[in-house]
Amino acid sequence: MRRAADPTLAPVDPDAAQRINAERPFDGGPVRPMRPFVLKAGTADRARAVECLAQAVYYEAAREPLAGQQAVAQVVLNRVRHPAYPKSVCGVVYQGSARTTGCQFTFTCDGALRWRPEPALWRRAEAVAVGALDGHVAAGVGSATHYHAAYVAPYWAPALAKMAQVGRHIFYRWTGAWGEPPAFTGRYAGGEAVLTTAVLKSQAPVPPPLRQVSLGSGGAARVYKVADAAAPDGVRTRVAGVIIPSRRQPTADEVRAVNARLSAIERQLDERDAARTAAAPAAPAG
Repeated sequence: MRRAADPTLAPVDPDAAQRINAERPFDGGPVRPMRPFVLKAGTADRARAVECLAQAVYYEAAREPLAGQQAVAQVVLNRVRHPAYPKSVCGVVYQGSARTTGCQFTFTCDGALRWRPEPALWRRAEAVAVGALDGHVAAGVGSATHYHAAYVAPYWAPALAKMAQVGRHIFYRWTGAWGEPPAFTGRYAGGEAVLTTAVLKSQAPVPPPLRQVSLGSGGAARVYKVADAAAPDGVRTRVAGVIIPSRRQPTADEVRAVNARLSAIERQLDERDAARTAAAPAAPAG
């Protein structure tokens, strides 16, 4: 993915970057494995897809452990399925390569491809690519669409959900529903050898991170949407399950009052659920 020379990375030395990354907590939520990606394509498209995916594995993780290489391949295939990215393997790997600062994978525009791969390492990367395109799932990184080396500190990392570290790479997914497996609805389009500008562009705009918070009450946790009155469908009135943020830091008394109101909402929701359960017809015996 993006490396230390990239302007989107914070200008910190490797030791400082590792401290920053260590201080950022992992999301802690469940890591949901993706469905197997089985490439159904003609001979020419498959050969080119294997080559592009093997290039990503080799130039990004040639000396990583096998699990690290498989995780990189998983990110590429996750992007193929996600609406925010191109719908072919080569389209994902080479996205932005026509721009000097726009590469998603730096090796596609920094001259690395001029160097011949080491044969043994290339064969290993190619085997990982073939396995991924035949349905191998790197379950440990789930729906990750981003990663970076542990010795760099990208500006975008705090805005994403930190999922796992495999080898020297840290993996992330989009926050909220946009980063969960059901959001990965894109269909593989083929055309691996035809990397036009249209192919290299994403199929849908990337939305801002979903604004949600998880709050505990009575020993249970619920997710609340944070209202944005400026959005086209923004919430402007108080609704159960939605928090309208203040423009200033609340006082301790206000925090206690908010928590009391949230507890009341929790009781209302629990009472409603209990009433619906009681009103439901009983299942027939036997």
